Amino acid sequence: MTVSTPTTQFTDPASADRLERAAAALAAHGFTVEILDDAAAARTRVQELIPPDASVFTTASETLRLSGIDDDINTGGRFPAAVKPRAVTMDRATEADDIRRLIAVPDVVVGSVAALTETGSLVVASASGSQLPAYAGGAGRTILVVGAQKVVPDLDTALRRLEEHALPLETARALEAYGQPSSVNQLLVLNAQPLMGRGIVLLLREAIGF
Repeated sequence: MTVSTPTTQFTDPASADRLERAAAALAAHGFTVEILDDAAAARTRVQELIPPDASVFTTASETLRLSGIDDDINTGGRFPAAVKPRAVTMDRATEADDIRRLIAVPDVVVGSVAALTETGSLVVASASGSQLPAYAGGAGRTILVVGAQKVVPDLDTALRRLEEHALPLETARALEAYGQPSSVNQLLVLNAQPLMGRGIVLLLREAIGF
């Protein structure tokens, strides 16, 4: 028998116990995990974790936008090698391969996820797939900022959260921004991080993002 999950399961922040469970599972799988109070703390921590001269790519993320992290990296002037400002000035017709390489193998990629399971799996969905190579291993370091409402019991619930909650919200945003809906064309599940120190998860006690 399938039991419908209440909407609040996908919007309410997880309890302290559940956050600790997810953090412990991530740590057991090779991720570096920090539990922070809020987006302001994550904003400060992200700047501390990125070397000033690093090439850093920020993925499309409401969490990064709402927290101010996206602006800090791409418009603040602190990171002159930020990928997005550089890519905007490049010709998409003649330099498409160079843009692709910049996005795929930055020194640091900063983003978020659609869901985090209490068993330590991170679920990332994409319409274009552009951010997935960096997440999967192309970037030298991955920094993921995860709101407490994204913590779910297991992978099945994570996929339901993606389809029933995150995708409709992202589709509404994409329609307004681009005039077309979003879709889950590619899916990445990060179950473990084999290189110690490469994957950093900043897990927040508050809800933020989709």
